Amino acid sequence: MDTTYYDHGTPAERWERAGMFFDAKDFTAAARVLAGLVEEVPEQTGPRLLLARAYYHSAQLRRAEAELRVIVERDPVEHYARLMLGRTLQRQGRHDEAASHLRIASALAGRFDDE
Repeated sequence: MDTTYYDHGTPAERWERAGMFFDAKDFTAAARVLAGLVEEVPEQTGPRLLLARAYYHSAQLRRAEAELRVIVERDPVEHYARLMLGRTLQRQGRHDEAASHLRIASALAGRFDDE
């Protein structure tokens, strides 16, 4: 498999290319670009979160879950990652596990069920 197109360019150029693929709803291509970028800059949340979203939208749910768990472990109050993790677990039929992440995401966003 030729990956030179997906790996070509500076990190900024690859970030832009991944965004174009994502915006065009070519989530698999976006994930291919982002996977290399995340490997290169694993400490950055933005590329990892977009990679998780690309995996989610291309039904690569286990991969999405793995990326989201890394984000949540590093930043437990990252509410969008919590929300996505909950949705990803729901799509896998793991509703009980999803519920806690969805509750935390709601609380972090300032929405409470008992109001």
